[in-house]
Amino acid sequence: MSATPTKKPVTVVDLQRMREQGKPITMLTAYDYPTAKLADQAGIPILLVGDSLGMVVLGYDSTVPVTVDDMIHHGKAVVRGAGHAHVVVDMPFGSYQGGWQEALRNATRIMQETGCGSVKLEGGERSAETVRHLVEAGIPVMGHIGLTPQSVNAFGGFRVQGKTPREAVHLIQDAKALAEAGAYAIVLELVPTALAHMITQRVSVPTIGIGAGPFCSGQVQVVHDLLGIYEGQPKHARRFAEIGQATQQAMIEYREAVETAAFPTAAESFYMDEHALELIRSMTPSAEQDMSEAERVLRDLEDAPTRSE
Repeated sequence: MSATPTKKPVTVVDLQRMREQGKPITMLTAYDYPTAKLADQAGIPILLVGDSLGMVVLGYDSTVPVTVDDMIHHGKAVVRGAGHAHVVVDMPFGSYQGGWQEALRNATRIMQETGCGSVKLEGGERSAETVRHLVEAGIPVMGHIGLTPQSVNAFGGFRVQGKTPREAVHLIQDAKALAEAGAYAIVLELVPTALAHMITQRVSVPTIGIGAGPFCSGQVQVVHDLLGIYEGQPKHARRFAEIGQATQQAMIEYREAVETAAFPTAAESFYMDEHALELIRSMTPSAEQDMSEAERVLRDLEDAPTRSE
């Protein structure tokens, strides 16, 4: 399989054009420089520095403990690795719930300190005013509705949203409110396929699905799910590799090689010029050798011509 890197930086205008042309949009999470660089070289047009890093990178039980500083730290690394992909950074819990002024301060800081292309925040109608103010300030915003992980405690867990008529109508209204407020794209998470299709048809901006079926404008997955880094697999995810098993096996083989003295070998070791080695040995004070002798040998070493292997 060949990599097809994007030839120029991807913009929100490019993403809208992809939607209009019916070209599926691929988005993938990234939390560090090497992952971002690999994804960028693979031609992934959007990289999301998701607050999911709290669970898959930092080991929290949810995304709630993640801070703005966390997002900036990881966002900087991803931007450095992404030469062409559009980088979106999540606004974490508590960074925008206090009103649009607080959201503007935090979004401005994230954009300035990471160099990312846009930010993402959760919520539909309740977040529309905030989205509008950010967009008016020149900050591109991606929306996120359906299962919104920052509100998982209110939802009673990670479960599909919009399964009842009332919930479905509310999600359609949420999507329309975000689009009208100026969001350039909307993530639909854990939404029934038929409903995601309806929403996609009713808004003028790209929809990016995760557990929302094949009829969205694009798809996003957590890179750890894609690569099989953890045991277990969400229903909406597909493993395209088993990097977790391969990594663990490599670590086991490394430990065994160290314990059996099979690593390192001569091939992984370095050598010194024998003349220099003899001088170093002679300059090391022994029980019979005083420091003045060591100093004399050191002078000899400094005056000795450089010799290579």
